Amino acid sequence: MDVASLMASHVLSAPPPAAIVALQASVHESAAPPTASFVPPPPSEVAASTDDLTFQAINSLDWAQGGLPALTSSASSTSLLPPNSPSVPLLRRVSTDTLLQIDAINAPPLTTRPHLESFPIPGKDDQRLARGLRAEVLIEAEEILRGNDRGGYTIPAKGLYPYQWNWDSGLVAIGWSAVDHERAWEEMRRLFSAQWADGMVPHIVFHQPSPTYFPGPDIWGTADHPRNSTGITQPPIAATAVRQLLERSMGGDFSGGVAWNGGSLADDRSSYSLQQAEELFPKLMAYHRWFQMARDPQGTGVVATLHPWESGMDNSVAWDVPLRNVPVDDIPAYTRRDLGHVDASMRPTQAEYDRYLTLLYRFRAVDYDPEQLYYLSPFRVTDVCTNSLLHRANLDLRWLAVTLGRTDNAMEIDQWLQRSVAAFPSLWDESSGIFRCRDQITGEFLDAATSAGFLPLFARVATPEQAEALAGTLSTWLDQVEYGVPSLDPADARFDQLRYWRGPVWAIVNYMVTDGLRFYGYEDLATRVEGSTRQLMNEHGLFEYYDPTTGQGAGGSDFSWTAAMALAWLNQTGGSGIAG
Repeated sequence: MDVASLMASHVLSAPPPAAIVALQASVHESAAPPTASFVPPPPSEVAASTDDLTFQAINSLDWAQGGLPALTSSASSTSLLPPNSPSVPLLRRVSTDTLLQIDAINAPPLTTRPHLESFPIPGKDDQRLARGLRAEVLIEAEEILRGNDRGGYTIPAKGLYPYQWNWDSGLVAIGWSAVDHERAWEEMRRLFSAQWADGMVPHIVFHQPSPTYFPGPDIWGTADHPRNSTGITQPPIAATAVRQLLERSMGGDFSGGVAWNGGSLADDRSSYSLQQAEELFPKLMAYHRWFQMARDPQGTGVVATLHPWESGMDNSVAWDVPLRNVPVDDIPAYTRRDLGHVDASMRPTQAEYDRYLTLLYRFRAVDYDPEQLYYLSPFRVTDVCTNSLLHRANLDLRWLAVTLGRTDNAMEIDQWLQRSVAAFPSLWDESSGIFRCRDQITGEFLDAATSAGFLPLFARVATPEQAEALAGTLSTWLDQVEYGVPSLDPADARFDQLRYWRGPVWAIVNYMVTDGLRFYGYEDLATRVEGSTRQLMNEHGLFEYYDPTTGQGAGGSDFSWTAAMALAWLNQTGGSGIAG
């Protein structure tokens, strides 16, 4: 049985069958069972061998993302050579000249990398991406970030979201890097100031009390942790953000996975960024280890999402079936605060909220112990978004490890990447030409094609054949709406153009989809999505999300991560963030 079939047929609530154990052993022979502290085995104890199939899959990735000397292959086995091996020089902190060559290290032949033939590296002299984005929009974008700044962290929007959100902060930091370099790093430091002892980074940090949001810190009950926060996480984009901040400080640009178009390690800004990256790196490693141990304790290669809020796509149609299977407990009466800021037609339903809170109270009852939560939660899914962002973040964390001279950490990350590459085929739905989420309790595909299904492009984990199918699927979607990318297949009867993640367009998803399309060589389609996003911002402002049929802005207004995308993605000019 191949890996995809094995994963598809395996019900994760049961102990792993012998076949899964054998598969895990072939990739990670000496992996220790999870412990309360979630400390993985040191790299020196991690077995190096895997099968040729996995080797081929790993090397089908663009290892320019890492720059570490390649996996080596023989006729019968594949190994990660230890860092002191005579055939692999011990990696040290690399010079700028070396960094400029990273994309060439162990890259497949150019004929298999069509994205490099057509993909431009935008910089200060390239106005292609900035063209058409009005100066007023860019001025407004910077004003939004500064207006939502709360002294070192950025709230997503006034009133509706008065705290610091995990994946918002990573994307917002990228936006800050276009206008205020040091402030960008401060965003990441403040987020990780709330990291739990086991490595988890919460999805909300309650820095200050606010009466405008529910459920707040009193409901979550986590005051004994470093800061008041929630007890769950969100899709991990922090390592991707840190890599981008470091690259930008060195004069490079991170668009489309093509690194380094100039810059020096010698200037003050680069030195400062290098110091910040070094300080954050062990915290990022701890966070990623937490995902491996707390959300994939059986070593399957995919991590579980245990609450819709962990997905970041709270009320996605993909969660309808597994959420309905959550019995509503006798929870305390509550008053929603979100409906005082946004029309109910744009928000999750009351029935969904009852189940969100049921899960919250169940998690709180065991003090958010990850070992218990994995098996206790009646909602346990494999989210394509979370797994895609984690895979991409692991690639970027690996790059950081190499850049900072942390070779042992890079080898540890390689083990995570191998398992992930082997598992991702289980999420591919050939019949619909898109990646789909799975219910880990039933083992079944979840019946919804969502925008998350395109994010394996951003992760660089889709095969060329899958990328071609995804491009065709996306083109079909775009032909049915005025503005892309809708968060649900427009042909789905459940499509709702204004209700949160059940149809609307999100600028941050468009950024990731565009990045992935360019990496795989679909320049025309990437430009189409990019142009659609610029048009939304020019004509309707900087909202949380948009109606894909009319362009109407919806959800929160003056929204931070939308402003960040205007500054750091759609405007590549740097400086004040104003094109031209």
